[in-house]
Amino acid sequence: MLLSFMERLARLMALLGGLVLTVLVILVCVSVLGRGANTFGHWEWLEAAAPGLAASVLATGVGPVPGDFELVEAGIAFAIFAFLPLCQLHAGHATVDVFTSLLPRRVNDWLIAFWEVLLTLVILLITWRLSQGMLDKIGNGETTFILQFPIWWAYAGSFAAALAASVVAVYCAVARVLQLASGRRMMPEGEGAGH
Repeated sequence: MLLSFMERLARLMALLGGLVLTVLVILVCVSVLGRGANTFGHWEWLEAAAPGLAASVLATGVGPVPGDFELVEAGIAFAIFAFLPLCQLHAGHATVDVFTSLLPRRVNDWLIAFWEVLLTLVILLITWRLSQGMLDKIGNGETTFILQFPIWWAYAGSFAAALAASVVAVYCAVARVLQLASGRRMMPEGEGAGH
């Protein structure tokens, strides 16, 4: 039942991360097309050969999306943390097992549990630092340069996703240790990117 909840949470976060990435891709495409159309309208050859067309293109107001990089920066940070729970739950992190593949299964199980606990501690540390950064940004009222939205909004989104990642990471660490102690499988089969 707890594994089922973690699976749903991880998948929900991955869907949100995917949705944010899709919006960001569309935003970047619109911005690039706008920048290209604006450059086309300012092209000297076009202004000389067809000044009416150049003026018409520029009159539409085409150009890059203002603050696109600010939105991409905030959205990518959220997406990274949103994908982390599903990756963690299904052992999707890249591993290099050049030497460990020669070790007995039990030793590898101990190593997997050790690294799971260590990664969980790192995720918890990052989540804590994100919360502190968010509180600092709320306190100083810092905003982005172009769009002037409060920077803490980006921190809050990343913190929320990191909090979900922390919940799943703690579950994974405890499950790996209990699995090691009991021998019962408590985690989904790993889909890791071993090299």
